[in-house]
Amino acid sequence: MRHILSPTDFSTAELDRLFDLAADIEANRPKYANACRGKKLATLFYEPSTRTRLSTETAMLNLGGSTMGFSDANSSSVSKGESVADTIRTISCFADIAAIRHPKEGAAMVAKQFSRIPIINCGDGGHQHPTQTLTDMLTIRSLTGRLNNMTIGLCGDLKFGRTVHSLIFAMSRYQDIRFIFISPDELRVPDYVTDMLDEKGIQYEEFIKLDDVIGRLDILYMTRVQRERFFNEEDYVRLKDFYILTPRIMRKAKNDMFVLHPLPRVNEISVKVDDDPRAAYFRQVQYGVYVRMALILTLLGIHVNEDGTTTCDND
Repeated sequence: MRHILSPTDFSTAELDRLFDLAADIEANRPKYANACRGKKLATLFYEPSTRTRLSTETAMLNLGGSTMGFSDANSSSVSKGESVADTIRTISCFADIAAIRHPKEGAAMVAKQFSRIPIINCGDGGHQHPTQTLTDMLTIRSLTGRLNNMTIGLCGDLKFGRTVHSLIFAMSRYQDIRFIFISPDELRVPDYVTDMLDEKGIQYEEFIKLDDVIGRLDILYMTRVQRERFFNEEDYVRLKDFYILTPRIMRKAKNDMFVLHPLPRVNEISVKVDDDPRAAYFRQVQYGVYVRMALILTLLGIHVNEDGTTTCDND
């Protein structure tokens, strides 16, 4: 039984196969319409979410399966003090696969240890967010045709941004990847991330001003300053509008650069940028459904034949 707690749980060869499957799903959606008939997905969301929860549920529904779960911990037995371990033991009796989001780092690992079904980590605190990273990588590959030989700029909250950390770890395994980190000093990328890059000899630079480096980027990954991660309101208010991507700044970028964002957006990308053909963040959302469909099939060991019939590794 396989789980995904980090994007590095899959080798690059396995990721290539996953993305190939996602691309086939995009091109041949009817073929996959009944692939998970009779299967149930449990979504255990201890934190608010729109895109991740709905796209994960949509992925299962598109595969012909069904969903259950909770979108607010207060509407579950968690409000009575039930532990993650006991919750996942219970859910394992009902569902075939589970997706969990939790505000505490390591919660997905606890779920894995006590689960009898595959676990999908949909975000644990400020640590990892692998399904978003798979979405980001599929988007990059679909738009540029590659996952190597590029300069990726990550801008905004690089300290608490779990999507940032996951993407850096995942992309650092590909050839000729260069990172440019753009953030105020208070929101710099954590040392454990830069230590990993130093150990691997991967090139990275740190800047404060986006204007100074946007012309060098192949991908610009914008992030919001996350109010929920701050310990006091004063620091959040001071930093929340530190970066605002505008058409003026976009004029300095390459014609073939793409802007990604894990969403939700607050003020960090002007709505005037939305019509720019390089703004890919809403296309990114759609790719998220395809890659989650591919991930569900992979973790359940289901293979879809050309005529829509299925075989399963567990049969």
